Amino acid sequence: MKNRLLFIFPAMLLLLLTACTKDENKIYYEEGTAPVLTASSTTPMVLLNANKNNFAIKFTWTNPNYRFTTGISSQDVTYTLQVDTAGKNFTSAGKQEMTIANDNEVSLTVKELNGFLSKMELTAGRAYNVEIRIKSALVNNSVPLYSNVIKINITPYLDFAVEPPGTSANNYNDGNLWVIGDCFGAPNWTNPLPAPQDVNHKFTRIDVLHYELTINFVSGGGYKMIQTQGVWGTQYHALVANTALSGDFEKRDADPQFASPGAGRYKIEVNFQTGKYKLTPQ
Repeated sequence: MKNRLLFIFPAMLLLLLTACTKDENKIYYEEGTAPVLTASSTTPMVLLNANKNNFAIKFTWTNPNYRFTTGISSQDVTYTLQVDTAGKNFTSAGKQEMTIANDNEVSLTVKELNGFLSKMELTAGRAYNVEIRIKSALVNNSVPLYSNVIKINITPYLDFAVEPPGTSANNYNDGNLWVIGDCFGAPNWTNPLPAPQDVNHKFTRIDVLHYELTINFVSGGGYKMIQTQGVWGTQYHALVANTALSGDFEKRDADPQFASPGAGRYKIEVNFQTGKYKLTPQ
């Protein structure tokens, strides 16, 4: 019996060692080719609000042909159109991006192209040297490849992400803005605001697209912004709840409210050009 056990043990050990050294089939990334970007035109462009719905420009690019050890990848490729001002190397805080899935071209209207420059807070009526490129990537933004850079001189027109207070007939120069809510204490949600809150809760208009107000908050509660005393229908509200210090907003009679940052004195900055607000402790 002892001899039989000695014979079986080496055989089992050999089997285990063979299983542990079995080759695994692994797939490795080999290479890809940076996409080549072309534009329908690169001549200087002066964008006009009157032509906002017209065709502006078309971008096309080649397939990067991501290649693995098993051949050219069949995975979905996501493309991102990146826009920035010249010399920033696509690293500026104002850089704009548009995601384009599974396509090798995109056409932009005048408004869409102008929207990039507007969100970069470039001054209307002034010419800028703008750079555009395409970034390609696989799942989870892996293996990014960048195209050549196309440079175009573009003059934007006045535009905004959120319509500012006032009337467009007067170029929004007659706009007003107030805060109203229960995070300032009395009179809470009373609309129209009574004196002296009708003055203390009114924003200073820096220009047609930028407003700011420094005001005291109490703990808890929320607020909204109105542009006409006694009217809720043209109010501004936060897009995401509980984002007290910064976020996005829109013009619509809806919730959520802007959240209170807590008790203290804060400066509220409202940017209609980008559609963003920011609170800073004072």
